[in-house]
Amino acid sequence: MKAILKGFARKAAISGGLEASHILTRLGALKTARGRGAIFTLHHVRPRKRQPFDPNGHLEITPEFLDAAIRRLKADGYRFVRLDDLPRILAEEPAGAPVAAFTLDDGYRDNAEHALPVFEKHGVPFTIFVARGFSERSHTIWWETAEALFNASERFTIETDAGPVTHEIATALAKRKACDLVCDAICGPREAVAIERLDKAARSVGVDPVGIVDRLVMPAEALRELARHPLASLGAHTVSHRALAFLGEDEARQELKDSADYVEGLTGKRPTTFAYPYGDERSATRHTADLVAGEGFALAVTTRAGTLGSKGSMNMMLLPRISLNGYFQKPRYVSALASGIPFLIHR
Repeated sequence: MKAILKGFARKAAISGGLEASHILTRLGALKTARGRGAIFTLHHVRPRKRQPFDPNGHLEITPEFLDAAIRRLKADGYRFVRLDDLPRILAEEPAGAPVAAFTLDDGYRDNAEHALPVFEKHGVPFTIFVARGFSERSHTIWWETAEALFNASERFTIETDAGPVTHEIATALAKRKACDLVCDAICGPREAVAIERLDKAARSVGVDPVGIVDRLVMPAEALRELARHPLASLGAHTVSHRALAFLGEDEARQELKDSADYVEGLTGKRPTTFAYPYGDERSATRHTADLVAGEGFALAVTTRAGTLGSKGSMNMMLLPRISLNGYFQKPRYVSALASGIPFLIHR
C-alpha cells in the first residue's frame, strides 16, 4: 500500500508543479526559460485502453490529446519544424516564434493509424525513431512483455542469479512490487540476460513476447510506406534498444551503424537524427554522445527534460526532450511544459 500511495503522491506533486507553472506562464513570468523552443517525445498514440495493471500508462496519449496539444502550441505562437532542420535553426540568430518538433519512439503501428491523421490535419512534421530489432522481430519490447505478463496471471516464476523465484501477484500491490523487481533487474549492465528471463517467464503463462512486437510495431514495409509521407521522417534508435552506456565501445558502434543502415535501406538516405534508448544516464552520456557523433549523426535526442537553447549553448548530441505523458493529458500542461518553468522548479 505504501508503494501505491507513493505513486499517487508523486503524480499529485507533478500535477501541482504543472498547475503552478501554467499560472506563472500566463502571468508572463520567467519568459527566458522557454528558450528557442522544444522537442516533444511520444510513444503510443491511440484511444485509451483500460486494464487492471497499467505500468506503461505514461507512454501513451490519445489522438484527441495530441490534437489539443498542437492546438495549444499554435495558440502559444509556436512554429512546427522538422527535427533534422534544428541544427540550422539553432545556429541562426533567434528571431520570431519559438519552434516545436515532434518525435515518436519505437515505431508503433498506432503512430501511423492514429497520430498521422492528427499531424496531417495540422500540417505538423514528425520523426519516428526506429529500433531495427523491433521492426525485424529479432528483439522483444520488455516493458510491453512485462505489462502483458502481469495482466495475464496471478502467479509466475522467473530465473534470477540466485535461482528461480516465484511471485504471487493477485493484488495490485503485489503486481507493483514484482514489477519493480523485474524492471530493476533489466535496468542494468546485464539487460539482455534479464530480458531473456522475462520472456521465458512470460511464455510460461501463455504470453508471446514476439507476438506482442508483431502486433504493436510497424515492420519494414509499413515504415517504408510511412517514410514516403511528406510530413514523416525516420531516425535511428539502435537495433536492440539496450542502454548504450553498458555496452562495449565496439558493440555500441555496431548498434549505431546497423540501425542507421536499416533506416537508410528503408528511405534511401542516411538518417541524420538519433534517439538514445531510454535517453537517461544509462544510455546518453558524453562518451556515448561522442560515439553517436562519430557515426555521422547531426543531432541526437535524450529523454532529459528541458527546452532548447542556441546551438552554441547545447550539445547537439545530447538534446533534451519534453515527454507528453499519458498521466497528464491536459492542454494547459503542454503550455506549462513548453515554458520551461517546471524544469527550473525541479533543478
